Amino acid sequence: MQQQELLADVLSDLVRINNDRVEGYEQSIEATDDVDLKALFQRMIDDGRRYASQLYDELVALGEQRHFGTTAAGKLYRTWMDIKTVFTGHDRHAILSFCEYGEDAAQRAYSSALRSDTPMSYRIRELIANQQKALRNDHDIIKTYRDVQRIVY
Repeated sequence: MQQQELLADVLSDLVRINNDRVEGYEQSIEATDDVDLKALFQRMIDDGRRYASQLYDELVALGEQRHFGTTAAGKLYRTWMDIKTVFTGHDRHAILSFCEYGEDAAQRAYSSALRSDTPMSYRIRELIANQQKALRNDHDIIKTYRDVQRIVY
């Protein structure tokens, strides 16, 4: 496989992970009545869309024009979340745990992209690293909300 195609695959995976995040947070907005969580999740949706767009722009610059959805694992997890929501109701802790799981998956995908042997320009590596740092911050926010929720109960 050519180096450019390998890089396109790495970027495509990150686009799909961000699409998973967007769908996961859209589902989380529907699962809660809490205004603070809805606002937080909407910000994360906006960020996920922006990150996916930035990565897609890099793909276009490489001459790639792909159509993107989400990952199979993300779809399975959201289906499980639908079922879990039916049984747990709109439990704040459960919703935040779901979101943290998604953020963990995003961190793994970004770490894998940065550790890969795929040649990439400094600019692309920096973009991926900066997005991962922002996503780590989002993860920490979700974790803090979840931990505070655990203490409240």
